[in-house]
Amino acid sequence: MASLIRTGFRRTCICSSSQIGTLRSKNALSSISRLGNTTFASQPQPLTKSPFHSNMLRILRNEIVYQYEYAPPHQPEAEFKSFTVEERRGEQVVTIKGKFGECEDIKIEATMFDGCEHVPACDDFSSGVNVRLHLSLIVDISKGEGGSELEFVCSAWPDCLNVEKVYMLRRGCMPARPYIGPNFRDLNAKVQEKFYDYLDARGVNDELADFLHKYMMNKDRIELLRWMGSLKSFVER
Repeated sequence: MASLIRTGFRRTCICSSSQIGTLRSKNALSSISRLGNTTFASQPQPLTKSPFHSNMLRILRNEIVYQYEYAPPHQPEAEFKSFTVEERRGEQVVTIKGKFGECEDIKIEATMFDGCEHVPACDDFSSGVNVRLHLSLIVDISKGEGGSELEFVCSAWPDCLNVEKVYMLRRGCMPARPYIGPNFRDLNAKVQEKFYDYLDARGVNDELADFLHKYMMNKDRIELLRWMGSLKSFVER
């Protein structure tokens, strides 16, 4: 079951925004053949665009310009406190790695936004409902190569991190149907609290959830612009 959950989080290769531009013109090729005293020359024919095609390109170009001006993305962060962030271009997952002490390796895989919930608005100027975005985390804590791993499946909201599942894994020798433990929320409240303290000591806490939400908001802008740039380049061909 743990492997199935992990597979769900491992999930288009998009051109960078610097590639958004005009299509390179093709070199004209001319061929000359003679028949008796007559010379024939073939010239490249101009590529004609239909009104629909031209209109689609215009709309795409305008949308790209609008998106850049409305909320321009910035260079993704490479570090957060003791963690190193590994940007996975064109993917919906970000990997964060760190260490705790001399022997513990921490690896976190976070999805882009995969859900939301509606909450009442706190001011008088909105429609009365706000949206809280959600992303999912898998936190692996291991000690040495080939040893056991403690794995946490977490929900990250903008202001908090919640543990959903806890697994004890042993790489390479897992039984076909391992016992994976009870639902985390069925554990004694004091046991739950100690697990939260355990993660907090390693920097896996509400601050990390806040950082990841800001990071993913920026990544969402970057991936959108890359996707639109690739789409425009394809239509221009």
